[in-house]
Amino acid sequence: MYPALSEEQINDEYVKAKEMYSAFGVDTCQAIEKLKDIPVSIHCWQGDDCAGFEGESGITGGGILATGNYPGRARNGDELRRDFETAITMIPGKKRFNLHAMYLETGGKTVDRDEIEPGHFSRWIDWAKELNLGLDFNPTYFSHPKAVSGFTLSSKDKAIRDFWIRHTIRCREIACVMGKELGTTCINNLWLPDGSKDYPADRYGHRMILQEALDRAFEKKLDPDCTLDAVESKLFGLASEAYVVGSHEFYLGYALTRSVILTMDAGHYHPTEDLSDKLSALLPFCNRLLLHVSRPMRWDSDHVVLFDDATRAIAREIKRADAFHYISIALDFFDASINRLTAWVTGTRATQKALLFSLLEPTDLLVAEEDKGNTGNRLALMEEFKTLPFVPVWNYYCMKEGVVPGASWIDAVGEYEEKVLKSRS
Repeated sequence: MYPALSEEQINDEYVKAKEMYSAFGVDTCQAIEKLKDIPVSIHCWQGDDCAGFEGESGITGGGILATGNYPGRARNGDELRRDFETAITMIPGKKRFNLHAMYLETGGKTVDRDEIEPGHFSRWIDWAKELNLGLDFNPTYFSHPKAVSGFTLSSKDKAIRDFWIRHTIRCREIACVMGKELGTTCINNLWLPDGSKDYPADRYGHRMILQEALDRAFEKKLDPDCTLDAVESKLFGLASEAYVVGSHEFYLGYALTRSVILTMDAGHYHPTEDLSDKLSALLPFCNRLLLHVSRPMRWDSDHVVLFDDATRAIAREIKRADAFHYISIALDFFDASINRLTAWVTGTRATQKALLFSLLEPTDLLVAEEDKGNTGNRLALMEEFKTLPFVPVWNYYCMKEGVVPGASWIDAVGEYEEKVLKSRS
């Protein structure tokens, strides 16, 4: 059993922390209220290792690989929903749920991806209504017979390309229904793994095909209050190490010229690139960005997000640019080697901690010193601010949200594993 914090202890520590932050002009209550307003879209695919509900096709790939075989993987929608409902009892704040198209529920009927309909997601919509969750959506371009060549929307085979265009159109319609039914805009994020394992001879040709295919798929204008389209780039993936059609430059150009959202995934850039720096460079030109918070380790391996330097830097740049209304925050990691609820809770709480940490930064003092040319003072203050008593504020926030502070939530996950997960074969 991990030690639980008493309400008295949390309140006492919070009062002291509040005073210390106040000395630097920071209102901790205001920071907490701001955090309550920032939704985090939590991904469904952590709960079942990106398997989906289309049946055991045996087809994998497309840059997607969840490693490990920890017992208790959700095998259907009911199990996945139950797992997530349990996980969010340990996660404070406003939450959304992010679905992939392969999580359709057809009642046992075989439905190909170019035939999916809103009705195949009606149980998800009803469930989201009950829990007051917004939904986000993603077409699924991997783990399918028509994706084995490595090319989908950028395929030179017209029949293959047309199939995936129809899939994209269907997904946009589904996302629109989700947004309308739930009264909150559903972001429909498009990521495809198209690329080549070795050096291609016709990079330009595939990119021109992709541009045309996207234009066809996005041709119909949908209500922006119901759904918005986003496009997500990648540096490389499994079996596409030499070339990815949808690179950062391609989608940046496409987003700016077609007025769709640009999605930035923390794992989809070169390890020496700093995603946090890219945000302020793009905000003057992009009306809105979608951010996928992940943790690459040597490559885009989508490790569980931590409260680390990289995550704090991303949150800090959003706060400093006052861009919380322009950047939608979603998670994208999948680890099949550990308890999947532990992964969900750890990664989401780490993201929320980074957001709160950024909101508590006395940014005005840093900017004032910078504007006066006192860069030494700026550096010194940055270091001092790192050790302000952040944890008591986080614990107080969790308590006020009705969520267990500290590490004792781990015991609740353990109990759920014993009672529920271990009974799954």
